Amino acid sequence: MARKTKVQGKSEGQRGVQSIEVGFKIIRALEVVERPLPLRDIATAAGLSPSQAHPYLVSFIREGLAYQDVTSGHYALGRFAIQLGLSAIRQLDVVSLAQGELTRVQQSTGFAAYLSLWGNRGPSIVAKVDGFMQGSLAVRLGYVLPLLTSATGHVFVAHLDDELTRALREEEITRLEKSSANGDTPPDAPIPNDIDKLVKTVQGAGYAMTTNSINSNFGAVAAPVFDFNGRIVAALTILAPIRMIVARKKEAIAALLAATEKLSAQMGRGERRS
Repeated sequence: MARKTKVQGKSEGQRGVQSIEVGFKIIRALEVVERPLPLRDIATAAGLSPSQAHPYLVSFIREGLAYQDVTSGHYALGRFAIQLGLSAIRQLDVVSLAQGELTRVQQSTGFAAYLSLWGNRGPSIVAKVDGFMQGSLAVRLGYVLPLLTSATGHVFVAHLDDELTRALREEEITRLEKSSANGDTPPDAPIPNDIDKLVKTVQGAGYAMTTNSINSNFGAVAAPVFDFNGRIVAALTILAPIRMIVARKKEAIAALLAATEKLSAQMGRGERRS
């Protein structure tokens, strides 16, 4: 029987999902070798019988975490497992690097600043510093921003492949239409009905700006952070009362773009060329 691994940190002593923990024994068995393995070897390494391990492998194959060689029948990590590993490296790097830039933007503008990464449900806030003039408005870590009514969302729409954002955009439109039909007040910010135009505008300017979208009387400006392949890995956003962000728009955008250009350079992209 496999030895139970002690989990460190906040999860220690908390109740977990046993099937997930069992499944990751199989993932670890695939991760430590350099070649596809037969079912019996995977099961042995995970402390399971072949009949117990097989359903997990079927599910992992469906989700892209594993694949089965059609000739040998052996199993290995799939494409999505590789993507997860690369994504984790990029995300950990950019979050760590962004902490100092968030503080510098806040100190130079007085505005709140936050970093968002792309997740399954859209851009999620993963790091932030509060502004000096945001009153009781709180920027929450983990908050998932809308694509169509937020500056952050516009940046991801403009720089991600259309296939990655289309389904979420359609869900948002359906939700907004339903809210309007129920008499709920829609956001004041217009919903872009020409995505191609939005993409060209944001890419051309190098940033996106919205006002009165998520929070009344507040405006936001967001800009992308790119990696060495020129792919967007994050968005950095500033948030402030509209009157302040409009009055100091040029200065605020300059500080934001200086931060994102520096982060992109640190991620291997190099400085943006005009």
